[in-house]
Amino acid sequence: MSDETIGLRRTPSPTPAGARLLSGMRSGLGSVIGLALVVGCGAGLGAIAFRWLIQSFTRLLSGHADYSAAGHAAHPGVPWLGPWFVVLAPVVGGLLYGPLVQRFAREARGHGVPEVMYAVAHRGGRIAPQVAVVKALASALCMGSGGSVGREGPIVQIGSALGSTVGGVLRVPEDRRRLLVACGAAGGIAATFNAPLAGVFFAMELILRDFAVESFGAVVLSSVTASVIGRAVLGDEAFLTLPAFHVGHSAQYVLFALLGIVAGAVGVAFTRVLYLIEDACDWAWRGPEWLRPAVGGLLLGGLLLVLPQMYGVGYPVLENAIDGEYTVGLLLLLLVGKIVATSLTIGIGGSGGVFAPSLFLGAMAGTAFGATAHQLLPGTAGAVGAYGLVGMGAAFAGAARAPITAVIVLFELTGQYSIILPMMLAIVLATLTSRLLSHDTIYTLKLRRRGIDLDTARLESPLAGATVREVMEEPPAALSGTLPLKDAADLLARSGHGSLPVTGRDGGYAGVVTARAVAEALTEPDPALDARATPRLVADLAEHPPAVTTGTPLSGALHTLVTADGTGLPVLDAEHRGEPVGWLTHQTVLNALHAPTPPPRPTPEAAQRRSP
Repeated sequence: MSDETIGLRRTPSPTPAGARLLSGMRSGLGSVIGLALVVGCGAGLGAIAFRWLIQSFTRLLSGHADYSAAGHAAHPGVPWLGPWFVVLAPVVGGLLYGPLVQRFAREARGHGVPEVMYAVAHRGGRIAPQVAVVKALASALCMGSGGSVGREGPIVQIGSALGSTVGGVLRVPEDRRRLLVACGAAGGIAATFNAPLAGVFFAMELILRDFAVESFGAVVLSSVTASVIGRAVLGDEAFLTLPAFHVGHSAQYVLFALLGIVAGAVGVAFTRVLYLIEDACDWAWRGPEWLRPAVGGLLLGGLLLVLPQMYGVGYPVLENAIDGEYTVGLLLLLLVGKIVATSLTIGIGGSGGVFAPSLFLGAMAGTAFGATAHQLLPGTAGAVGAYGLVGMGAAFAGAARAPITAVIVLFELTGQYSIILPMMLAIVLATLTSRLLSHDTIYTLKLRRRGIDLDTARLESPLAGATVREVMEEPPAALSGTLPLKDAADLLARSGHGSLPVTGRDGGYAGVVTARAVAEALTEPDPALDARATPRLVADLAEHPPAVTTGTPLSGALHTLVTADGTGLPVLDAEHRGEPVGWLTHQTVLNALHAPTPPPRPTPEAAQRRSP
């Protein structure tokens, strides 16, 4: 019965040229550079499209470019509703993105970064391709309809999904695919915030949680590529327009240190309230999940009616606060309002990031702290806005516990180098305060609540620290090098292995022959038809794969196994002498993972009996 008869179709094999191209793109330094460029271009274009979607939905649903700066203005399209339209805007947005997320990509709900961290740590960088599209639409609708969240989480998830998709199409190894996910995250941050350095360190410190040289180079290249594309369309200005500040008195460092502690505590409080309100929403809601954002939107709309400054991201409000346009009482009200508004947006099933809200909270807390210090110490405290600027980085460090990223992000988003020293001091103290008050960050707590601990994931691996000796199996029977290819094909077919060891004329180990090499040789013109030709033997096709010994770490051996041109590797003794003492395949590793007892190991006596 043919494949067509039973409804199956075979995937056509690539041509030799196509196979060589795919193989070249999967391995080597050149492939890393090429793939980083591709992912960077995709992330840059994705960031541009995402920004356009946010602006379009905001104008459509609020009638303004940024309603947070419009006060209690009415929607130009429905002026008879007055400011009351903000009660309905989140409902309309929820009715649109709620079913979209529920039907096509449920992982697009929430702030996105924890899902990417989980994909990198536990799923080999695998993210469904549709996440990029669904996340872009859902987050743009959520923010455009009043959701008090930011752009960072969505663009990280969008760029990461693009990187994962590229890796999946090319079938690259898992470590390369995880790197492409980080490249996508870096490119997204770089393009949407015009911050290439921030994108790099965000991806390395929070997504990969590693600073390997090869990874760093690829992530930098992707970030630069995305940033160039973003600047070509979105402009080259600093993301926030703020006045210049400087430290005029050495005593101000003490105040900045105190601010770091306060802002760190604010970041922790934001984390706790966020998940507390999310739990309350989970407890209260009993209807279908696709309807939850629309019904919960009524609560969010009521809050926006009281505090329209909470509408969307709210960067104009942040800039006004640092410019000193608000009183201390209003600053504290906006701080509390932002915590509640962002937590409620996430709790009802909204889609958006928590990076921008943490900056908002830091600006409110820092400016209020600076205004109070200025009243108490008018000749020493200095500019009030400087405290708001430093508070932004400190609050993010307290919530995310990523001090390097916090310093770089604030420097690039604001273009302010004059207060880099107090900023570093406050961010370090905020990070320490956060660590003392909480074990988790705003990103890792979401995963821990699901029973996932990223810090111990590697230590909990059943084969962590294992060597090849602990998982290898007995080597299969070797083929004689003098065996004709037709006979070798029959033995390979019955062996169940994709490759077998070969012995030379002296009976010693002469390499490995693969089923693929034998099959390709047999498809060539039969040399037996030429009386002058000598029939080809197994020894003619024997190859020497990369050396794997009994003491090789399993992680390194698996990488060699993936890149080798066969389905098994011979395991030699530590001195690379004699015939193979074991055999390593993907199946032996899987068997070791699921074995109730440690896998059997060849004894030294047995290994010596197999030696010539």
